[in-house]
Amino acid sequence: MSDLEYKVIVGLEIHVQLATRTKMFCSCELGFGQEPNTSVCPVCLGMPGSLPVMNKQAFEYSVMAGLALNCNIPSFTKWDRKSYYYPDLPKNYQISQYDLPMSEHGYIEIPLEDGSTKKIRILRAHLEEDAGKNTHTLGNFTAVDLNRAGTPLLEIVTEPDLSSGAEVKALAVELQRIVRYLGVSEADMQKGHMRFEPNVNLHITRGGQLYKTPISEVKNLNSFRALEGSVTYEAARQLDEFLETGITMESGNKRTYGWDDENNRTVLQREKEEAHDYRYFPDPDLVPVVMTPEWLDDIRSRLCEMPLAMEKRFVTEYGLSEYDAGVITSEKATADLFDNAVKAGADPKRVCNILTQTGAKLAKDKECSVAELGVNSENLTALAKMIDDGDVGASAAAQVFELMVETGDTPGQVAEKHNLIQKSDASEIESLVDAVLADNAQAVEQVQAGGKKSKKARGFIMGQVMQRSKGQANPKVVNQILAKKLG
Repeated sequence: MSDLEYKVIVGLEIHVQLATRTKMFCSCELGFGQEPNTSVCPVCLGMPGSLPVMNKQAFEYSVMAGLALNCNIPSFTKWDRKSYYYPDLPKNYQISQYDLPMSEHGYIEIPLEDGSTKKIRILRAHLEEDAGKNTHTLGNFTAVDLNRAGTPLLEIVTEPDLSSGAEVKALAVELQRIVRYLGVSEADMQKGHMRFEPNVNLHITRGGQLYKTPISEVKNLNSFRALEGSVTYEAARQLDEFLETGITMESGNKRTYGWDDENNRTVLQREKEEAHDYRYFPDPDLVPVVMTPEWLDDIRSRLCEMPLAMEKRFVTEYGLSEYDAGVITSEKATADLFDNAVKAGADPKRVCNILTQTGAKLAKDKECSVAELGVNSENLTALAKMIDDGDVGASAAAQVFELMVETGDTPGQVAEKHNLIQKSDASEIESLVDAVLADNAQAVEQVQAGGKKSKKARGFIMGQVMQRSKGQANPKVVNQILAKKLG
């Protein structure tokens, strides 16, 4: 293997469920956990004589996503029938888009571990309807639930620009942030709102000759862990297969694999169909969609700042670390809360610490996002300023924040009501310090003697002062007085 080198080549297909109230081509309501086959109608069942009608909101959501992915939005697009039979596809065809998708030729920027970014080209993004769901756990038969049949899906297809499992995961995470920022999808993978299908192969160079292994498509992955793991596993499996059999793209067909989550391995399912196997043809029941400049401008006006751009701004404008900026921008409402508090005059790092420490802990306990705790940006700004002005200490500030969440009161009201205002009166604190020094002569001697015990003894005295003040003495003032008295 000494003269062998290889590159991992990955393209990704992603299905994103759009957050519409109803299905793609009928008025059946979408919902998670409904009783099986309770949200179906003749249109999504493909009954004779029924006619589909396009969901305008689904189309507009797709255009928003296309614009956010820097895609070209053509002025004309149409619907096609993709023919194949599955038990959960009662029409025997899927309404999709073939040669004229609603967006194409864009890119998504993904963050890399070294702090740089990489552009991944988007080949196309098109709309289609989902199939139903087969269940195999009710007995010695297959049950079919068609509630999901007709759900609007945005299928995004990248060029094969990804080169590792880590990069594929980074793209998936970034895309999840984008569609959530736009509000076009909940992107909850536990509910199947995002599903990934990586296409993996290797370009192997040996003896100066290039060999390309057959492409493997891993179907229906719904976790970042499975996505990264499947790509890493496939790359290793294909290298072993090439070394053992010499099989290449020319001698082997594209194959479809599933992912065995328990054993962390891919499992061969079938050889892959090509486009001509699906016998696409234009859907005769749906009119094409013509996008006017005015309509496109209206949709464009609904876009927001994208998460990676916001993350970069927080680093350059507010001086946050890349880690803090990534944490703050992981969820749009929290990022907006932070941004509004800083724009109102709060110190960025101070607000970031409140949200990522006390806020994140509370949010985890309450199983919600930080923004959903209910603290508004005005009160957040006021709390940050109280800390900066020395009105409340760090530990008291955490208490104030928790009580703000519980009561909805302002930080000033909370601090007054619960006696959390920090004392900075030098004469009052000096009296406390004198009392502590008088009661702890041995510690005073240790501080003044210097040496190994000095630092620990000073900390002990500091702690005694804070304890006698019930945590309300300003530590900065206490330190100044101790320095004057102890040297």
